[in-house]
Amino acid sequence: MLVLSHPTGNANARAAALGLLQAGQLTAFQTSIATFPGDWLDRLSGLPGLGELRRRRFDPALKDVTAMWPWREAGRLLASRAGLRSLTAHERGAFCVDAVYRSLDLHIAHGLAKAGTAAAGRSGVYAYEDGALASFQAARSLGIARLYDLPIGYWRAARRLLDAEQARWPEWQSTLTGFLDSEEKLARKDQELRLADRIFVASSFTRRTLADFPGPLAAIEVIPYGFPAVGDARQHAALAGRPLKLLFVGGLSQRKGIADLFAAVRALGSRVELTVVGAKAVEGNAALDAALAAHRWIPSLPHDAILKLMREHDVFVFPSLFEGFGLVITEAMSQGTPVITTDRTAGPDLIEHGRNGWLVEAGNTAALQASIENLLQHPEQVAAAGREAMDTARRRPWEVYGRELAEAVARTLDDTARRPLTKESGHHA
Repeated sequence: MLVLSHPTGNANARAAALGLLQAGQLTAFQTSIATFPGDWLDRLSGLPGLGELRRRRFDPALKDVTAMWPWREAGRLLASRAGLRSLTAHERGAFCVDAVYRSLDLHIAHGLAKAGTAAAGRSGVYAYEDGALASFQAARSLGIARLYDLPIGYWRAARRLLDAEQARWPEWQSTLTGFLDSEEKLARKDQELRLADRIFVASSFTRRTLADFPGPLAAIEVIPYGFPAVGDARQHAALAGRPLKLLFVGGLSQRKGIADLFAAVRALGSRVELTVVGAKAVEGNAALDAALAAHRWIPSLPHDAILKLMREHDVFVFPSLFEGFGLVITEAMSQGTPVITTDRTAGPDLIEHGRNGWLVEAGNTAALQASIENLLQHPEQVAAAGREAMDTARRRPWEVYGRELAEAVARTLDDTARRPLTKESGHHA
């Protein structure tokens, strides 16, 4: 039986929790804030300014196994809304994201230590990057398994791959905020990986990035995330006599390849029309501000409105340079909007080039432009790929991800139960 933790309970964590519960493997799900249909927090989510709570809604089947540690996350949400940036400052703020993750991690570790030998009856702890170190250390002392989820690629690979962007697009350098992590935080990430008995990732690209880790690692298993509910059957509007409508949704940083996107669209001129949805990674970047002024920019939208917007566009373009998965890819495909994405996302795990979407080399502006140009010359491909994208989504709902994860976890727990712990690292031998 597992203790699963995730501070903010995003879509993949919700599917993981439900899949493990349905497989009879979940003892407890620990998070910061969770709402369930009809409870008092769920009712509060309808009040002005509290819509964020809707993002924390879980399947009611999880209610009896869910425990909340809400104070740090509640402080973060309130400080963010009040504009108190010093309280949410990267790594330093009392209510920053890092503090939320560490607080829940320490809470779980203390609970394991307090339970002592009783906790040893639990077969493992499943935790996510930046929120696993203390609970893994406690689990090691009790001789129970540590299952690690790495939702985005390994940090050393990120620095290696994105460092070139600072020279290629110097005017976009300030948007690459991933270089702000302290040495202490990076060391914690490495400690978590060393303590893991099994590492779960959602894309083949994420698995490849772990080749940059300086030392041995536990086995790595790729289980792609699921797709959201597929939208109604869609009629793609004829492209004759109008621009190709392109959509991007994501953080406005060169990690997402937006400089390449803006350059490709600029070269194609009036033949395309670009809508951008996302918050700026930083304020005051002149290149970003100028690019946004030239296109339709929407800083933020509710999730259901994003899905609706996807159905109003011909093609979703996601030229990310470093992405653990890219949930927007699956969201767009579920709405019948075919995707152009790169080889550094989950695209290669989900998309067959030319059938249900298109793949391009990350950071290759010319290839991105050529892919869009091909659709301008062969517009019939858009509707055909959109239909195939929906079929792909139908075959892999979130329930499939939860089931596959539970099966992989069961195999892992069987393996670790048969092998003694080594004294040096805590790994099973």
